[in-house]
Amino acid sequence: MKRNSLGWWLAASNVAIVLLVALGISYFAIDMLRDLADNQQKVRVQLAGANSRAEISRMAEDTLTYARVLAERPPLRRLLAEPGRQGLAPFLRRFCDTSGLEACVVFDGAQVVASAGAELPWTELFAISQEQGERFMAVPQGTQSSVAGATAKLPAQYASYSVMVLHLLDDPLARVLSGHSGLPVSLVNFRAYSATPVNEFTSLHSQAMTDGRFAVQRIESLGLYASSYPVFASSGECIALILTTASATETDEAVSSLVWRLIITAVVLAVLAVVAGVLLGWRVTKPAEALTDAAVRLGQGDFATSIPTAGPAEIGQLARTMDDMRRNLLDLNSELRHREAEAQVVLEAVVEGVYAVDQERIIRYLNPQAARLLGIEAPDAIGKFCGDVLKPCGTPGSPSGTRPCATTACPILRARQAGSAQSVEQLQTRAGNRQTVITSSRVVNGLQVQVLRDETELEGVRRARDTVLANIGHEFRTPLAAQLASIELLRDGIKSAPPEKLEELVFSLERGTLRLTRLIDNLLESVRIESGQLDVRRQSIELADVIEDARGLVGALLHQRRQPLEVNVPEGLALSGDAMRLTQVFVNLMANASKFAPEGSPISIGAEVEDAAEGKVVRAWVEDSGPGLPEGDTVGIFERFKRGTQEPEPGGLGLGLWISRSIVERHGGTLTASRTAENRTRFTISLPLEGA
Repeated sequence: MKRNSLGWWLAASNVAIVLLVALGISYFAIDMLRDLADNQQKVRVQLAGANSRAEISRMAEDTLTYARVLAERPPLRRLLAEPGRQGLAPFLRRFCDTSGLEACVVFDGAQVVASAGAELPWTELFAISQEQGERFMAVPQGTQSSVAGATAKLPAQYASYSVMVLHLLDDPLARVLSGHSGLPVSLVNFRAYSATPVNEFTSLHSQAMTDGRFAVQRIESLGLYASSYPVFASSGECIALILTTASATETDEAVSSLVWRLIITAVVLAVLAVVAGVLLGWRVTKPAEALTDAAVRLGQGDFATSIPTAGPAEIGQLARTMDDMRRNLLDLNSELRHREAEAQVVLEAVVEGVYAVDQERIIRYLNPQAARLLGIEAPDAIGKFCGDVLKPCGTPGSPSGTRPCATTACPILRARQAGSAQSVEQLQTRAGNRQTVITSSRVVNGLQVQVLRDETELEGVRRARDTVLANIGHEFRTPLAAQLASIELLRDGIKSAPPEKLEELVFSLERGTLRLTRLIDNLLESVRIESGQLDVRRQSIELADVIEDARGLVGALLHQRRQPLEVNVPEGLALSGDAMRLTQVFVNLMANASKFAPEGSPISIGAEVEDAAEGKVVRAWVEDSGPGLPEGDTVGIFERFKRGTQEPEPGGLGLGLWISRSIVERHGGTLTASRTAENRTRFTISLPLEGA
């Protein structure tokens, strides 16, 4: 598998995803396990400490019971009444042994009568019992253990006597508590703890006494979990600390075991992901490689190659799309060949001579008409400099010996700067000098096309007639063809096409109809003007109404090119004139502005009243942001059949401005063209104000 292939990337991405997921799960699982084990061990030692303290509390309650039982024993009263009381100490020892007590004492007031068991400071303990009541807890001076004890009074006849029984909170009791809880338990004498230097348990015990209930910690230095429960006397004095511990080794071993299991699982999943990625990559890349090979053959022009459709659904869909593209390319190639043949026929059939040059002005194509005009054979001209073939000598009156090829007068060079150029040249042909008009286009794909038109007298007249007829036929055929195409599309999609598509087709039909109507009106108006039949029916009209009527007629054109119309005409501006004729003037000017202005740019119409030498006049104007007028040509554009050299599309017969000026002049006004300071093209109509 190639290192940068799709399969390799699929395998690598699968491994990366699996590893990321496994590592993420492992990280959180290990962290959660540590927390769980940590909490479990803490709860364990906490519960053991709580149970130990509960046992001590029960033991203290049992001590009071034993004290009362001892005080009510008849042998005790009998032994107290005997002289010498020799049997009292053995009796107390037996009672302590059978009751599980560590010490038993009989007091007469504050004096010890007899005792058994551990030797303790009885006077101090008697004083403590007087402070705390029947049950008490204390840390006697000079002892290593805390005590929990209870006192009880003898019956009334022995009212001065009392008994005291004690349990020691010592190591034997701690061992008993350890056996009950299952964890090591230590009982720490508070006085001994206070005298002990600071160690690992100091902060734990301090936290427990501060909290008053308990404290649990993990002590990393000892590898232990520990809990501390303080034991308080009824006076609020802390007498002992219950320390319960558990090893942290079990938790660490369990976590380590899980970590290794997760690592092994991640490795196994990564291996499986590699295998799955390789298989998936093979399943995806094999059809993709086959499609790539087919695409390469298509790119080399082999349109007969078959497109494999095997593989996943997406690859199959791509293959079917590529096959549709192959068929479309076949159809397009056939159409291009057909168009090329048509273009060749057209170039050979046109009246004008046509030739094409490259960047160095070397002739690359010459049609038969151009070869016949120049009196040469087309193959002889191919590959030669155009100036050596045409042999231009300039127009009559130009300096002798100066060829346009050597100056900027060459239309080819001027067209490269301005987009198009036209010049009248005298060509030296075998049949003599011929006056021609050479029109040069811009450079397209490295080639530049020139059109030669013979303008000698008879040829010029015939060509002028043919040009007018050809323009009329072309201008009528173009919108008709567009309308026919729109009608066919509308007919095919009238039931299935979306409303916006149908609306677009209807707008196209409306635009073509308006264009045909305008062409016919201009032709008829031209005939009327030439024959002197143009009538102007004067009546009082509102200029705003005229502009609104014109706006309605060209609204479809403006809508299709997304050109907003900005009208700034005062209300009540009255004229004396022919409303229909003036509407035609504004229609022509607005249509011209729409054609030359860029799509989406606004078209402005305004009007105002000015004082002139002949009286008050209304000056109305139409502005657009198109490329502007031909340089220095503000009068020639109003000539008959004069068409702009910068038209973005075939737009008319060159009659609109000529007719508009004729109508305005018949109203006693003027129509002029200019360029504003904002670099916009403005056509200005000046008409007498009504009553002026």
